[in-house]
Amino acid sequence: MTVPHETRPLAGASIAAAITTLRVRGMRVSAARRHVLEALYAADGPVSAEAIAAGLGGRLPAADLASVYRNLGTLEEAGLASHMHFGHGPGLYELSSRRRHGYAACERCGAHRALPAAVVDRVVEMVRAACGYEASLVHFPIAGRCPDCEEEHHAHP
Repeated sequence: MTVPHETRPLAGASIAAAITTLRVRGMRVSAARRHVLEALYAADGPVSAEAIAAGLGGRLPAADLASVYRNLGTLEEAGLASHMHFGHGPGLYELSSRRRHGYAACERCGAHRALPAAVVDRVVEMVRAACGYEASLVHFPIAGRCPDCEEEHHAHP
């Protein structure tokens, strides 16, 4: 099991702001690191390191996968990126400034969606009331079946 970084998320409003943050923290801004930042800003949602290395379906040039992973780790340590796991697939990364409070993921088809903060707050409160734990739904989603898969399951048990 991977553990999320405890670094406080930073709001990198733009690539330029993220680069400034890295430099202020004494970190180099290599071409590879800039490439990963550009991919995270270009992505429509959480994205795998493999998708970044492949160039996001042709939107960016391809990159070395090991370099992408190293730079994602550095960006996480800096508080600019974070990752989560949806089921058994690879970790997915996104900008910390775009991070949702939580996700729901379908165990059958793999679909996932961001949950409104009010929904996550209610679930966290129910867990706290039931067993005293302070739940975190950021690194792992609420897993189950999406409405489409649940409907199909009931139609064809």
